[in-house]
Amino acid sequence: MDEPNQPYPGVDPPRAGLAGRCPRCGKGRLFAGYLRLEPVCSRCGLDLAPLDQADGPAFFVMSIVSFVVVGLALYTEVTFSPPLTVHLLLWIPLAFILAAPLMRLAKGLMVGLQFRSSAAEGRWHAHDDER
Repeated sequence: MDEPNQPYPGVDPPRAGLAGRCPRCGKGRLFAGYLRLEPVCSRCGLDLAPLDQADGPAFFVMSIVSFVVVGLALYTEVTFSPPLTVHLLLWIPLAFILAAPLMRLAKGLMVGLQFRSSAAEGRWHAHDDER
């Protein structure tokens, strides 16, 4: 029988995650909604709950998008000195337009990378010599 955390032959877990597919079989859907993971892969039965990334993808997307938006806002302010309303009308929608598709890609990629590296939640192990 296959190892539960080994990808099927020919499946690259990060690439499958980017495509929104199961990191093990590459066929089943990864997402139940826009960002919510399926509980279990419908094709291979992989439990996807332990692979949920919580705020990890949001941190990376927020860092990338804020770098772009703040850079453009500063350039616009120095070059054109527009009123505050122009900044609000430009940069808030741009932040959402950039962040929305990147969030799904980042979450899929991080799920695939976590599956490939067999990463899990940290646990404390009691050592016998520390009593």
